[in-house]
Amino acid sequence: MESVPIQMPDGTTVTVRLIPAKGPHRHPITPDTPRPVVVIAPGLGVPGEYYSLFGIPLAARGFDVALLEMRGNGDSRAANRAAPGGYGYQELVAVDFPAMFQVVRERFPDSTPYLLGHSMGGQLGLMYASRIRGRLGGLILVASGTPHHRGYRGLAGPGFLLGSAAISLTANIAGFWPGDTVVAGSFGRQSRLLIEDWARVARTGRFEPAGADIDYEERISRLKLPVLSITMTGDDLTPVRAARLLLDKLPKAEISTWHNPVPHGHNGWISDPGNTLDYVEKWLRDR
Repeated sequence: MESVPIQMPDGTTVTVRLIPAKGPHRHPITPDTPRPVVVIAPGLGVPGEYYSLFGIPLAARGFDVALLEMRGNGDSRAANRAAPGGYGYQELVAVDFPAMFQVVRERFPDSTPYLLGHSMGGQLGLMYASRIRGRLGGLILVASGTPHHRGYRGLAGPGFLLGSAAISLTANIAGFWPGDTVVAGSFGRQSRLLIEDWARVARTGRFEPAGADIDYEERISRLKLPVLSITMTGDDLTPVRAARLLLDKLPKAEISTWHNPVPHGHNGWISDPGNTLDYVEKWLRDR
C-alpha cells in the first residue's frame, strides 16, 4: 500500500492510500474494458487506514483501490479545525476531494473511479459527484443516508433532531466538537462548521452547507450515474428509511439497493467484509 500525503493551501495535510489490483481476478485495462478504481471515503471520525480491512481484499479481487483521509481524522493534520468556523462540507468537497482524486487519477490514469462512501462519506461523495458531473463511473453508498430526523421512526426521530442540535450547540460553545473527550464513539474532535453543516441536514434534510458556491440539491437531482446503496442489519445510525431519503434526491440515477442480512451495525462490515465484498464485486462487474 502506497501512501501519498497532500498539503492544502492552509497547511492542512491529508493522505491518500493506494492499493493496486492484484490476484487471479485481475484483468488488463483496454479502452473497452477499463478497470474500476474504488475510492473509499470514510465516515465521520473513522481513520482512512481502517478501511484497508475492506480495501486490501477488494484489490485482491482485481480492482484498484484508493483510501481517502478526511481532514482532521486519522493521520491528517487539520490546520484550522479549531480556528473560528473551521471547515465544513463545502471545503471537503470543493478543496480536499479534488486534490485527493487528482492523486488517484494520476496513479491509475486508465481506471474509472467509483466512489464508495461510508456514512457521511457517502453524503460528501454525492455532493462531490454533483460538482464534477460525469467523471465518476458510479457511487456505492454503504450505511449512508441523510441524517434528517424524518428518516428515523418513533421517538428516535425527535431524539435525533434534539441530539444533533445539542451537538451543534456544544461545538459552537467550545469552538469545535470535543468528541475525543465526551464519550467513546463520539466521532472524535471535529470542526465546528462541519458539525453545523451536519446538524443543518438533520434539521432540514437539505444539503446547504455554509459557503456553498453551487445549489447542491439541484445539482444532485440531475445526476444520472449508477448508484448502489447498501444498508446494514442492526444499523441504528443509518436505518433503511434514512438511506431511502438520500436516494430520493436522485430521481434520474440508476439505483440498485441491497440490505445486508448480517447484523454488522454501522461499522462492522469493514472488519468483516465477506458478503459486502461479494455484492460490491458483482455490482462492479455488471457495469
